[in-house]
Amino acid sequence: MNDIHKKSPGRPRSAQSHQAMLQATLELLGEVGFDAMSIDAIAARAGVGKATIYRRYASKAELVADAIERVREEIVIPDTGSLKSDIDALIQSAAQITLSPLGRQTVAMIISSASSNPEFAEIYWTKYLQPRRQAFAVVLERAKARHEIGADLDPGLVFDAMSGIMLYALIFQPNPESWTESVRRALNLLLKGASSFDAELH
Repeated sequence: MNDIHKKSPGRPRSAQSHQAMLQATLELLGEVGFDAMSIDAIAARAGVGKATIYRRYASKAELVADAIERVREEIVIPDTGSLKSDIDALIQSAAQITLSPLGRQTVAMIISSASSNPEFAEIYWTKYLQPRRQAFAVVLERAKARHEIGADLDPGLVFDAMSGIMLYALIFQPNPESWTESVRRALNLLLKGASSFDAELH
């Protein structure tokens, strides 16, 4: 019994140390960027030893990918009964994450780090983008079953195009309308065009 009571306080400290690592990682990402930050600096700011970090993560890129994922929402697969409403739900969810000051800062860091560091790009693709790509495919497969879009429409390609539209609208804001409206209008045009093209082929 005594041994159990002695060990139990270690669990909260472990969770607290992990949160401190993630917070320190996000702070340093914003201050110095991915390439300039180091495990030493993360450990010092988090108040933990380097060994504590390496027990959880094999590399800096893995730690950064996990830290970013913790500030993003869980994968949500809308099922409203129509593709239009599903897309609206996805856009609203993305807006809540992306349009906040932290969201904008995170997006800028991801673009910068992924373009200059192949290791980070690969880990972020595997841990973050692929699961969301697969979740989005479920939305389109339901739409196909309802005959709202063509059976041959590639979900991965639509997801990639949607991501590109969202990033472009975020960085350049080409229209006076809101980010949400701009993205919604572009996606509607994309899906209508894809459906029309599919109908012409058949």
